[in-house]
Amino acid sequence: MNHIVTVQDAVTAFADFMEPTDAELEAIEREMPVILADVDLLDAYIVTLDRTPTELDDRRIRRARRRALAARVALVNGAAGTSIRGGAA
Repeated sequence: MNHIVTVQDAVTAFADFMEPTDAELEAIEREMPVILADVDLLDAYIVTLDRTPTELDDRRIRRARRRALAARVALVNGAAGTSIRGGAA
């Protein structure tokens, strides 16, 4: 007879090391506006998957694209502003 042995101890032994660090959580928090804007853009695309997009759908997609782009620009500008020391050159 073969016994089935669980490997839960081996899997959960490293659970403490699998948690995100504070730096990773801060990076996620900084990127959250971009993530949410991308989710809105995907939602706008998903609505039009099974039908022909209407004028309202086109406007919704354009607005979502602009919001996603603006969120990315804000993230890049914010990151550039924090990494440059001494002000503008």
